[in-house]
Amino acid sequence: MQKDERTQIAARLKDYCVQKGSQNKAANSLNGVSSATVSKVLAGDWDTISDEMWRTIASQIGHETRGWQIAETRAYKRMAFLLNNAKTDSLVMAVTGDAGCGKTEAIKNYTAANKNVYHLCCSEYWNRRTFMGKLLQCMGVDYTGSTVSDMMDDIIDNLKRKESPLIVLDEADKLTDQVFYFFISLYNQLEDHCGIILCATNYLEKRIKKGLRTKRKGYEEIYSRMGRKFVELQVINSEDVAAVCVANGVTDAKEINRIIDDADCDLRRVKRAVWAMQKGGKQ
Repeated sequence: MQKDERTQIAARLKDYCVQKGSQNKAANSLNGVSSATVSKVLAGDWDTISDEMWRTIASQIGHETRGWQIAETRAYKRMAFLLNNAKTDSLVMAVTGDAGCGKTEAIKNYTAANKNVYHLCCSEYWNRRTFMGKLLQCMGVDYTGSTVSDMMDDIIDNLKRKESPLIVLDEADKLTDQVFYFFISLYNQLEDHCGIILCATNYLEKRIKKGLRTKRKGYEEIYSRMGRKFVELQVINSEDVAAVCVANGVTDAKEINRIIDDADCDLRRVKRAVWAMQKGGKQ
């Protein structure tokens, strides 16, 4: 790994430590990275740090190795606005948007730029303990040896000490009912103190409304706590795609139109097309 890239990663890690509140909390939030390693990176003592460790750190702190530039699409701006509202006013809301509309990118950038924002990308295999462990890790809290009850107490105690905390559950439609029910307990203890956003595709709305129709346990409470509303992000249009292209060095009108035609309202397809063009090839 080149020195310039290591310098960029070290600078990003410094910002990451500020965002987390301390070097120890930053280290606790990273998988496979010790506090000693974080200290060495920040101190410029790099001789004993392997390229693998540099890549491990980079992948977890949001360092973009390929230099991808973010364009503020309509969906991006709206997501950022909703995140700020939820954080400032301790709101709980559900936000839906098509896959590839840029919601996760907006969440990542907002998290990197603001303190006390905890972004979790959810998975189907999570149970209640896994969820709490992931949240505590994101907060930089060591939960080794803790019981479920201890973990819950740690989450509540830590969040109540924070100024305007925000939890963002990305891909929340993947959560099991068991974790959804835990969301109710979390809300009840943090109401008016901590913002919570459930973010997913429109499958989340379909799932919640189906649960309401079938009177599934807990779904009325979940729906009530998210304000009985789903905020929908805009679908990606040609202007959004063009803005992403220009931000990343593609300025030829014919090439931009080709990418627009092939984008299918999905910014992941746009990214692949732009990268292919930067290499001088095709998709």
